[in-house]
This record gives sequence, structure tokens and C-alpha cells, in this order.
Amino acid sequence: MKTFLSFLCGAGVMLGFGVLSGSTPEHHVYELRLYHVHEGKMDALKARFGDHTDAIFKRHNMKSVGYWVPEDAAQNLFVYILEHPSRQEAEKNWAAFQADPEWKKVKADSEAQGPLVDHIDRYFMDPTSYSALN
Repeated sequence: MKTFLSFLCGAGVMLGFGVLSGSTPEHHVYELRLYHVHEGKMDALKARFGDHTDAIFKRHNMKSVGYWVPEDAAQNLFVYILEHPSRQEAEKNWAAFQADPEWKKVKADSEAQGPLVDHIDRYFMDPTSYSALN
């Protein structure tokens, strides 16, 4: 739990730096995604994101805020935050991403030896009135 709280603090700092640099427009929604990774598959998942997924996200107007893994490797957790203009845009962009032929191939190739992820937790978040994002 301590590691997760550290992650949330780090995520807040990252988002705050975006605001200070003027890169985060008002009224955006943030999507927190937690991937519960199958044992022994973390390196493959990180490679898929670094080599392919992030670039495909960009093509579909999905802005990556950051990617994290817990310091305690035994947690098998891959965490990231996306920024979207709205929740409706997020749903539209996710649909386009999942239909993307390159993504379908990358996913199939990376999961030839079985799925990388057991399940995903997904949360849409709005900054509070006292957040550095406002």
C-alpha cells in the first residue's frame, strides 16, 4: 500500500509539472489504468508499450501522461495515466485504437505465448478544485 501511495504522489507531481509548463488544458479528464500482469510477462508488456502502444496511442489522440511500475516487483502491476479532452472522446479514441490493424497485430504477436495481462482496473478522474491541475 505504501508503494501505491508513493505512486499516486509521483503521479500528482508529474501532472503538476504539466500544468506549470502550460501543457495541460483545463477541464480534461484523466484515465488511470492498472494492469495486473501475469507472472513473468512484465518485460514483454513494457516492451510492447515502449515499442508500439505509445505510438499507436498518439495516432488516436490519446495523450500519455506517464507509465510506472511499483518498486516492489512482486506486485506485477503496470500503471499509466492518459489525458483526454473528455470522457466521450476517450471512449471514441479507445474504440479507434482497438480497431487499429497495427494494434491488432502487435497484440496478437506479443501474446503468441499467452496473454500478458490478467485484468485491468480503469478509473476516470477529474482534478479537484484544489489540484495543481486547475
